[in-house]
Amino acid sequence: MTEASNPKRILFVTGMSGSGKKTTLKALEDMGWETVDNLPVSLLDRLLAANPPEGSPDEGRPLALGIDSRTRDFDCLRLIDRVRSLRHGGGEASILFLDASGAEITRRYSETRSRHPLAQDRPIEDGIIYERELLAPLRAAADELIETTGLTTNELQALLRQRFGKSTGAGVTLTVMSFAFSRGVPRDADLMFDMRFLRNPHWVPELKAHDGRNPAVAAYIIADPIYKEAKTRIEELIILLLPRYEAEGKSYVTVAIGCTGGKHRSVHFAESLASRLRDAGFSPTVRHRDLTQTKWEAGESSLPGTGSGALER
Repeated sequence: MTEASNPKRILFVTGMSGSGKKTTLKALEDMGWETVDNLPVSLLDRLLAANPPEGSPDEGRPLALGIDSRTRDFDCLRLIDRVRSLRHGGGEASILFLDASGAEITRRYSETRSRHPLAQDRPIEDGIIYERELLAPLRAAADELIETTGLTTNELQALLRQRFGKSTGAGVTLTVMSFAFSRGVPRDADLMFDMRFLRNPHWVPELKAHDGRNPAVAAYIIADPIYKEAKTRIEELIILLLPRYEAEGKSYVTVAIGCTGGKHRSVHFAESLASRLRDAGFSPTVRHRDLTQTKWEAGESSLPGTGSGALER
């Protein structure tokens, strides 16, 4: 019989129903994590004391536990205390909280015609409000927060690989994101800049259909008299602040660049900013949240063209 081996790292995956817990667990499993869903906290010690699977290739591989309001004997404060006790015992334990806007959760459940677990006999909005209140202490105590409202399936998987794949030791993981104010601001942004002061290519008929990566669109934006000075000051501020974030121990920084429709000014500026940051020695990932209409399908079902297969909540 194989001798029991405790995991080197334990990640508690939790959050709002419909925000992507099962998809996250599947992505972690694909990265080599051992995953267990809906395990009662009272059974955690028995799980840790159990022998690893026969033929398991890794000693002490990381463990991800899916726990939310649907889990038997679920209790936010009890879970937080359990995480703290694991840390005090020398273990590496953390909480990942997945969130999404109420409107997006409603859309996902409505389109899949599923019932929200806390709204079996009431409007789904009531269940979402109640669950958000129920999980508030857990969200506040979370070590990692991922907002999935504007993410496609592949974008969520890429983000999880960045955060929970094998560490590269590269310091801060930097994301530069463009977005549309008309679709709401990204709640996971650390720094946010509004490009709506620049003249808008949307009102130029020959430019309207193109996005900010188009040379003609870029030239139109760059020709704005205030563009050069504003760009320089914003870039200098970001380059000044990023080392301070790293010095404070922050592992992930998201710089969000917004405009009205998320297609022209914000896209161009995000691409230009990322290029400047690369020249300054950083390695940003660029994401255009609202550039395409293809968004995460309701209930995290498979997306056209993603090739990622069916997803579960």
